Amino acid sequence: MDKRWTKKTDARGRGTGVFRESASASPRAEWKTDEKRRRLTGGWQSFTMTAEGERKGGTRMRTGAERGGYPNYLAAAGLDDRAADERIQRTFDLIFSDPEEKFYHDVGEDCGCLEDTGNHDARTEGMSYGMMMCVQMDRQDLFDRLWRFSKRYMLLREGRYKGYFAWSVGLDGTHNAEGPAPDGEEYFAMALMMADGRWGKGHGDYLEEARTILRHCVHQREMTGGGPMWNLDNKLIKFVPDWEISDPSYHLPHFYRLFAQRADERDRPFWEAACGASRAYIALTAHPETGLSPEYAEYDGTPKLLFGKPWPWYSDAYRVLLNIALDTLWFGSRPEYEAIARNAQRFLATQLPEENYRACMLDGTRTEEPAMHPTAITAACAASVIAGRSGQADMWLKRFAALPPRKGPRRYYDNCLYFFALLMLSGRYRIY
Repeated sequence: MDKRWTKKTDARGRGTGVFRESASASPRAEWKTDEKRRRLTGGWQSFTMTAEGERKGGTRMRTGAERGGYPNYLAAAGLDDRAADERIQRTFDLIFSDPEEKFYHDVGEDCGCLEDTGNHDARTEGMSYGMMMCVQMDRQDLFDRLWRFSKRYMLLREGRYKGYFAWSVGLDGTHNAEGPAPDGEEYFAMALMMADGRWGKGHGDYLEEARTILRHCVHQREMTGGGPMWNLDNKLIKFVPDWEISDPSYHLPHFYRLFAQRADERDRPFWEAACGASRAYIALTAHPETGLSPEYAEYDGTPKLLFGKPWPWYSDAYRVLLNIALDTLWFGSRPEYEAIARNAQRFLATQLPEENYRACMLDGTRTEEPAMHPTAITAACAASVIAGRSGQADMWLKRFAALPPRKGPRRYYDNCLYFFALLMLSGRYRIY
């Protein structure tokens, strides 16, 4: 039985309702045989990773700090440290305070939210992204306003989802959904841990609040009778708690490695295992020639087509390149990431300029559907240079350095990814 949404999908193709059971056939997958699935990894299983960054039979990968800090990759594209810092501040101001293009809004006397400008709502994705931006920019005042809004209007206080956050609410806090999306919870938890590391206790205990979120993520079944956000057997994050599929862009092994150091002590072995499982899953789901990852996938790596979209590469999937870049920046290079990054850089170079981007099949077959977030694609591909360098690496860095943030109604998602790529490539996205 294939699970579908009862309500329409949003402008980025994601469901806005609750699940029902349907007897409809599951969407066509691009790979069916075990042999083809084995090819997805390109032989990478021989490099099994542990959460401590070790290869079995090898040596421990060094963290960003151990490798001598966080380099400014954009210097090669003409942005020295001072110019990079100025670009970061201008982009942050664009998001939070520009009269025309900001998508941060004060709400009442003590709260604030980030608006998804394409859908005119506030999402746990954007709220948690905004909190991470504020940690990196040392803006505790804005961080606390975003976190207050999240707790006051999004936190679910009863039922099987108690302790999770409603993934979409109106700008006034009215709920559009009564269920969570796990990419919000994991980013909330990491932003709170970073806030604790940078500022200590604020208006509340940031670290304990992060631990509470992660406690629900793992132990929801015993706490409320609801579904956990991770499959407790294979340690893979779910697309939503009650559906046994995943979203490759949700996989943040670099976060899980830090959760393994800072979460409840009893859950630290789980997060260590989740780190290794997600690194393997990222490699499993990426196409071996193009480096493209699907929007949704089965646990065995088979792409899953949902919400009426006949193509697997769009929107959320772009984030995979950002995620492998940040994992590399913080915890060192990995051969599977290097291959994904090089392949993606080579393939996407053939799709330029930005207005030519299209939704694609994973093998690179183009559709007629224009990519909704072209700035995000270029930003993510440029960031992937951190994970691996192709012959097009310098071109991507220069292209990103010359690329302005997006304006207009779709600016929210593009500029979130743009800002994170800017932080990474300038060496300013750091562990606290």
